[in-house]
Amino acid sequence: MPKHQNDRLQGTLDLLILKVLAKSKASHGYAIAQRIHELTQDRLRIEEGSLYPALHRMANEKWLKAEWGVTETHRKARFYRITPLGLKQLEQEQDRWLDLSDAVSRVLKFA
Repeated sequence: MPKHQNDRLQGTLDLLILKVLAKSKASHGYAIAQRIHELTQDRLRIEEGSLYPALHRMANEKWLKAEWGVTETHRKARFYRITPLGLKQLEQEQDRWLDLSDAVSRVLKFA
């Protein structure tokens, strides 16, 4: 049985969330997931069961700051903003991802 396309996402969710928040103002979870979906041209869908635990964990790690606010549709939601510590983590995550993707590309190209 083939793997679900999002299985490739394992281990990259922090990177994606941090990158989206680094390029935007504070966003609520649904908006973050929608932005990732949009940027990946519908290739990646972030499920609530993965997104919200990741957001809470990253807030506990002090990579994100969470504040209550009101959405465009007048609903109460937690808005997340990247912190200086989160920016540092983003840089590390990006470096690891680029190193990994380079290594995989080499195997695909030369094996």
